[in-house]
Amino acid sequence: MATNQQTRPGIGELAKDTASGRIGVVMGEVGARVQIRPVGGGVEWDALLANVVAPTAREELSARLAIRNGNSRDGL
Repeated sequence: MATNQQTRPGIGELAKDTASGRIGVVMGEVGARVQIRPVGGGVEWDALLANVVAPTAREELSARLAIRNGNSRDGL
């Protein structure tokens, strides 16, 4: 069985903050906190390291689709 440390996303990868249920991109890590930015951009939030996990395949697909839909609306 994999431990949380082995499955924890790295910088630039999608991550889920289990405390808030939000998914975003890992921007950095300082001490016991991880800075995560919303997938569509915006203000980062801090999550406890213990609460950060890789999203499920369904959650990741949903987040990537949201990014693509946002880009379509913006003409990118």
